[in-house]
Amino acid sequence: MTLSARSQILVFRELPVDQLARLEAEHEVTVANPRIPEQREAFMAALPQAQALIGSSYPITADLLDMAPQLRMVSSISVGVDNYPLAALASRGITLCHTPGVLTETTADTIFALLMATSRRIVELAMLVREGRWERNIGEALFGHDVHGKTIGIMGMGRIGQALARRAALGFGMTVLYDNPTAVPDEQLGLLAGKVRHVPRGDLLAQADFVVSVLPLTDSTRNCMNAQAFAAMKPGAIFINGSRGGIVDEAALVNALDSGHLRAAGLDVFQQEPLPLDSALRTHPQVLPLPHIGSATHETRYAMARLATDNLLHVLAGNRQKACVFVTQPEL
Repeated sequence: MTLSARSQILVFRELPVDQLARLEAEHEVTVANPRIPEQREAFMAALPQAQALIGSSYPITADLLDMAPQLRMVSSISVGVDNYPLAALASRGITLCHTPGVLTETTADTIFALLMATSRRIVELAMLVREGRWERNIGEALFGHDVHGKTIGIMGMGRIGQALARRAALGFGMTVLYDNPTAVPDEQLGLLAGKVRHVPRGDLLAQADFVVSVLPLTDSTRNCMNAQAFAAMKPGAIFINGSRGGIVDEAALVNALDSGHLRAAGLDVFQQEPLPLDSALRTHPQVLPLPHIGSATHETRYAMARLATDNLLHVLAGNRQKACVFVTQPEL
């Protein structure tokens, strides 16, 4: 459906100046970030006239959709869509676009950095120096563990999973196991063909030195990393989560670390963000926590904003086929 020549667009997270200018050249634009108290009233006031939304990191609930009767599309500056009520959008005929692909390599970099940092205890040992506690050569109590030649188990073998597998298999000579609803055909694996193995999740958990989640958050994956899953992991293994915090039972993870069953965890995502000050994960000595920075580089965040802007302009111009329209669960 093509909307009026100049549609009403509500920008609910700041855009780069040049991308905002693209929108303003063709449409009427209101910028109001509801996370900023001074702008929330303007956001709510703009909803009744809004025909398109663009932004991220703010829950667009069914109640908010009820306040936007003219809304026809949402362009999310993200690959994940767990901030959007999919059934409510579908029932109202509202198109949802997202930004897959442009953040794949950057997010894989972040996740692999977490893997290396936890195994080699990089942050812990850097603090030893920074705090003036490095008085002699470190002993075995502070040694890390090798990454090269180990086994990595990747939960989810979409774009980011395959990018991780390339780093692990081709760069570090690691054995790569992956858990996915179906095996990825060799023609899609490219250089990874013959270098990765599709296995049941139970086998992956039991054999991997590093279990890495790049799963989307769905009803079936929520809390899938629970006490039973952590107990099934290889003793001394490391857990890395670079996907969604909701897949982890955080209390069960803390117990697995406290018991000594798991060596460490590297986490870029959490059930509640920002991480509450009273969370045991914030100060746990075996946890390396990051503030959800998977795609947080200048280059990638700009590319995401540009793609989201492209998506919005395509849909409003009636060129829906050119946009990255979310249809099924995004491939991570």
